[in-house]
Amino acid sequence: MSRLCLHGATIYDPANGVDGVVGDLWVDGDKIVETPPVAQQRDYRKIEAAGLVAMPGGVDMHCHIAGPKVNVGRKLRADERRDPAQLLARTSLTRSGTLGSVPSTFATAYKYAGLGYTTAFDAAVSPLGARQTHDELADTPSIDRGFYVLVGNNHYLMEQIARGEHERTEAFLGWLVNATGAMAPKLVNPGGVEIWKQGGHSTSFDDRVPMFDVTPREIVTGIATAANNLGLPHPVHIHCNQLGMPGNWQTTLDTMQSLGHLRGHLTHIQFHSYGGSDGEEDSLASQVAALVDYVNTHPNISVDVGQIMFGNTTSMTGDGPLGYYLHQIYGQRWYSGDTECEAGCGVMPIEYRNRNLVHALQWAVGLEWFLLAKNPWQVAMSTDHPNGGSFLAYPQLIRLLMDRDYRAGVLATCPAALLQKTSLVELDREYTLSEIAIITRAAPARLLGLTCKGHLGVGADADITLYTPSRNYAQMFELPQMVFKSGELLAEEGQIRSATAGKTLRAGPTFDSDAIGNLPEWFAKNYTVELANFGLSAEELATMLVTHCR
Repeated sequence: MSRLCLHGATIYDPANGVDGVVGDLWVDGDKIVETPPVAQQRDYRKIEAAGLVAMPGGVDMHCHIAGPKVNVGRKLRADERRDPAQLLARTSLTRSGTLGSVPSTFATAYKYAGLGYTTAFDAAVSPLGARQTHDELADTPSIDRGFYVLVGNNHYLMEQIARGEHERTEAFLGWLVNATGAMAPKLVNPGGVEIWKQGGHSTSFDDRVPMFDVTPREIVTGIATAANNLGLPHPVHIHCNQLGMPGNWQTTLDTMQSLGHLRGHLTHIQFHSYGGSDGEEDSLASQVAALVDYVNTHPNISVDVGQIMFGNTTSMTGDGPLGYYLHQIYGQRWYSGDTECEAGCGVMPIEYRNRNLVHALQWAVGLEWFLLAKNPWQVAMSTDHPNGGSFLAYPQLIRLLMDRDYRAGVLATCPAALLQKTSLVELDREYTLSEIAIITRAAPARLLGLTCKGHLGVGADADITLYTPSRNYAQMFELPQMVFKSGELLAEEGQIRSATAGKTLRAGPTFDSDAIGNLPEWFAKNYTVELANFGLSAEELATMLVTHCR
């Protein structure tokens, strides 16, 4: 096990109140330790870090990097792999891979590491896709990783919530998170995906889901209550209804208010902050102010932004209706997947253009969220990779937040009509290095309950990134000088230096298996034909599901 001293770094560790203090970081094995006695310091290898900025390893709490949906994206974007520049060659330490908007597993890990990120979470995996996802994450080296399991359109949960079966809802949710090895439960367009599957169109937070007699509001409150009661480290990750639709800000506010005092995280909030009239794209306008005011006064609510970055990317979502909607607008090739009783998905190529008024508004809305939120501890940086843009665009996004002149220059390339739809031109806030450390590291780690991540205190994982300071913040953050993972030098100036394996993170045991004995009863009632066709008993089907998810 290595013993290191990173000497003389300028340390930004907001979780421990350290804001640009010059000091040493001592590492023993895979943990950060106290300064050892002088007599023992000769046992530590000294690495000169004077003049370099030290931050904890980055934590991306919302991205799409593994599982069935991501693999569809890789197949759909085969066109990106025809360019030799998008190929990574195998080396003595690394495996080969492909880049593009949906990189392969190895390429994903190496590029995250090269940016100084050491932890990432896939945001939407169906329970039946959990086993494949674990296999893929195990094939995503160098970084720690995990995923959230989809529950917002789960037939069994909707049925129990409609019946007021709070104990069964809680027991099943706890079992599902544990059995799938997930970090948290995820709601995607709760109830709305199921309505669409049945040929309908959900337009309200209080629409009733046919056959289940439950509303999105009841699903959100039911799952959030159960998750909070279970004491999950990250209780519930919510992709609100009406994503991308004009006027959806009211549904987003309703969702926030429905949580009451419960903890809840609203994801890619940029896509849910639009004023206007349903079906009228020209009416689209920012409604960030009303929503951010609510978040600013409710510390139980947190968000990640889902920032749009101009360029070519791939839209992929567990929100099947949204995928279809985008296909209708853009006419691009499109894939829709339906996971029985669990979820759906939509995948489609997309290109965001700065001269397109709608795209420019989406870009501005995301920046408004960053610049208007008073408490950076309630905000995490994301592009909803690859939906709003690649995680490789994070350095560019950091520059937009830290350099108002650069931001104004990009705004000037957008349609003039944008100025009537957003307050961005009036916002001159510039993020500090400490605030960047919060939204990219400390806040996501805290929101996920990762006590060993996102800080540089004693006992923390020795995940450390060293940056060379520069007034060109994109340049500073795109090529760290050194990246350490679990005390080992992982990357240096973008080059992988060790074959660190990383680990998959999960919430841990959260349920009593005896409490879900009604599963066979539910299968027997709802799947009589399927059971007969396959010659299975309800008990056998329930056992198969448990075994598969484990």
